[in-house]
Formats: sequence, structure tokens, C-alpha cells
Amino acid sequence: MTQSAEADDLAQYLSFSLAGGEYGIGILKVREILQYETVTRVPSTPRSVRGVINLRGQVVPVVDLAAKFGLAETEVSRLTCILIVEARLDGQPAVVGVLADAVREVIELGPTDVDPAPAFGTAVKVDFLLGMGKVGKRFVLLLDLDRVISADEKELARDAAAGALDVALDGEVAGAVEGAVAADAAADAPPDSAASAGSAEAA
Repeated sequence: MTQSAEADDLAQYLSFSLAGGEYGIGILKVREILQYETVTRVPSTPRSVRGVINLRGQVVPVVDLAAKFGLAETEVSRLTCILIVEARLDGQPAVVGVLADAVREVIELGPTDVDPAPAFGTAVKVDFLLGMGKVGKRFVLLLDLDRVISADEKELARDAAAGALDVALDGEVAGAVEGAVAADAAADAPPDSAASAGSAEAA
């Protein structure tokens, strides 16, 4: 096999720590990485949905994978971050945030570096795994994001993107989200606009 063919066979994953384990998500599924910020709880959502955040005016649900895997909810630390990822729902993209204890590195794996998912010994259902990546002497659980994110969570993401989520939020939560959007808009406004607004209020 030529060197270029071997390079073509390599797949990249973003590895991250969660509840004492190491996991990987295909790098093409990851849109961006955010430092943890306040997540607003939403009533009547699955336990795995930590809440929602305001991402540049878009309401994005945040999933706690630890809770989804039946473990204790993720405890926030200075290293906690939110991975903004893209899952598929009926062939359509759904943008979701995923909590991680810490981001580790981008890893490259070839076909021989990935073993089949074990039938036991992990907190994650086999259906959620693409396999186990071998990185040196350690293993990374490679997640099948489209299966990990449930239909309910994807629907929540799609409703959020369509603006329908606001209807389901109570007044307090909706106000928090709207306030965050307004704060972002004010921060982006030119100084002259802010001064004009202040003069108008004074008048």
C-alpha cells in the first residue's frame, strides 16, 4: 500500500475525558469547542438533557453523556467544556452541545487501530460505539454520535433551530434565553448605537 493510500485510510477523532473514561467523536462531527458557560434548565426534558445555551442567538440543547450512560451527572470544573456537534435526524442535521470533563487531543486511527466494541466492561451500550481505538497503550471508546444522541434529543435540537423551543419553555427560562440573546446583541452593537439609545431613554 502506498503512503498516500495509507493516509487516505486514516480517520481523525477528537478525544475527550468523561467520568474517568476517554471517548472519541469523529472530527467532522465537531463544529466547535466552547468553554463551559451557564446552562439553562428546561422543564419536561430527558434527564440526559442538561439544558440549553445561547450560541450566537441560536438555542442549542446540551446533552450530559455521563447521565445518558447511567452515571452521575457531570460536575463542572475549570476544564469542563461543551462540544458543539452535528448529529443526523431523518437525514437532516441537528446541532447539539455535548458536555466533556476535558478535551484531550485529535487522534488519527487507521483500520488496524480500531477493535470491535466489547460486549461488556463499559458503561456505554455497544450500539453507541463504533469500536475501540488503540492509541499507544490506551484505548479510546469511539462514539457513533448519530446513535448516541436519541431521537428526543435530536427533535429538541431541531425544534430549537426552528425557534419552536421557546413555546415549550416557561416564562423564567424563556426570559433567561431572550436576555442572553439581547445581551449578545447589545455587545455587538456599535458604540454610537448604545449612546443614541441612552440619549433616547434620558429624553
